[in-house]
Amino acid sequence: MPDTLKRRLGLGLLTVYGVGIMVGAGIYVLVGAAAGQAGIWAPVSFLLAAVVVAPTALTYCELSSRIPEAAGESAYVDAGIGWHWLALLVGAIIVISGTVAAAAVLRGGVGYLTSITPLRFDVAVIGLGLLLMLIAMIGALESLSFAAILTIIEVSGLLIIIWAGFTAVPVADWQNPPPPQWSGIIGASVFAFFAFIGFEDLVNMSEETRNPTRNMPRAILMALGITAVLYALVSLAAVRAVPVERLAQSSRPLALVWEVATGRPAAFMAWIAVAAALNGVLAQMVMASRVLFGLGKRTAYLAVFHRAHPRFGTPVLATVLIGTTVIISALALPVAKLAEITSMALLLVFAIVNTTLIALKYRQPVAPFRVPAIVPWFGMLASLAAFGATIGVSQ
Repeated sequence: MPDTLKRRLGLGLLTVYGVGIMVGAGIYVLVGAAAGQAGIWAPVSFLLAAVVVAPTALTYCELSSRIPEAAGESAYVDAGIGWHWLALLVGAIIVISGTVAAAAVLRGGVGYLTSITPLRFDVAVIGLGLLLMLIAMIGALESLSFAAILTIIEVSGLLIIIWAGFTAVPVADWQNPPPPQWSGIIGASVFAFFAFIGFEDLVNMSEETRNPTRNMPRAILMALGITAVLYALVSLAAVRAVPVERLAQSSRPLALVWEVATGRPAAFMAWIAVAAALNGVLAQMVMASRVLFGLGKRTAYLAVFHRAHPRFGTPVLATVLIGTTVIISALALPVAKLAEITSMALLLVFAIVNTTLIALKYRQPVAPFRVPAIVPWFGMLASLAAFGATIGVSQ
């Protein structure tokens, strides 16, 4: 079997893939949590979170142009710091976090599906898991094309909510806004920070991207920019249409925006949530299998995963392992707690990746895509600060 993946992905599909990863099912509940902390100023929290994420995103842009490999972060650490054990640990964290995230999202999506269909939970988990694993095996172009369709459904749902919120009768706080409470805004930005995690998954598609040194940095920045605008508009529409107390108490705040603004039920939101979940699961399956493929290139005892199917051009063995683990985890594990732990580990990975770029810039200043030397320092400090804030929130 060949050990190279097929380069079939262009800038447009990569950007849509990135938007789809970040605009996940979480935004459908995250607005309420942010409103509870920041009140009517919740949109500022989302913009602040985007600013905090931006330096690390720029770090990924430069590293993806320097080292366009499927192993992503692991390859960066191996080349930049030179500690293979740390590179393996980083790669393992990425694979585990992607698998756990996929399992958590699969459980959530199936929960929505079983609320509107007579399907049994276990049957739906296994059936959808196998379907998504098959799509991931057929090809990167096919997988990302299917993900693009789901992303369009997701974004359409958000645009509908934005329209409803901006055409509704504004609440009293919107007409006479209270002064901003910065402690609440900063607290809400901790929740909002996690809404932007996902851009880093893009770099693991580098070996299947045409001209990755040019297209990958552009896709990361465009996806982050589009997502930031969407989140700001969604949260703005929500606090304009619904009192923040009701938003904060609701487990389905965006559905509440629609119901308050239009006076009609929001049953369609369940189907959009299912599409968002499927998109998230597929994206994580594709990403984690590519990391495993990349780790096989640099580690002898993982070399069995560094194989691409001669017809599909995908890492089939890695995809089967990841997909099977996702299904079993979704059925058996307390994935919510695991997802919290792996999200915190991911922040440490961000700090390590920023440190890697600092080291590489010192040794090799020239790169196809360069950011100012201060950027990875900001990224490292912001990631460590977010890690500390997350520990504080979880206690």
